[in-house]
Amino acid sequence: VQLVESGGGPVQAGGSLRLSCAAAFHFDRYATVWFRQAPGKEREGIAVIVSDDGTTVYADSVKGRFTISQDRAKRTVFLQLNNLKPEDTALYSCAALLFLGDGTPDLRHLLSSHPAEFDYWGQGTQVIVSS
Repeated sequence: VQLVESGGGPVQAGGSLRLSCAAAFHFDRYATVWFRQAPGKEREGIAVIVSDDGTTVYADSVKGRFTISQDRAKRTVFLQLNNLKPEDTALYSCAALLFLGDGTPDLRHLLSSHPAEFDYWGQGTQVIVSS
């Protein structure tokens, strides 16, 4: 298992959670994307961060409430969830895309990419927000 998520759980509306995505692989440059999938809904890419320069991109649905960050030494990416709403209830998963050449992929495109485009996926951590 190359990516392991943690930090999910039950929380009341308005509360906060901090999710973690720990990488077991070693690579110089890669992007980590947080996805979520609610029951009966399509998977949604919500935030991405680049390992070497910390560039971030957010989906409009979470901008201003969620923050993606990283601890490069620990190869861990975090997702801070604030002001949670019942509609944030979902399975949150992280995925990693290794940069094999020069340049950086279109990060916003990564938010809508097919799972097969990524090199590694985690098993997910469940977030349940009650009203």
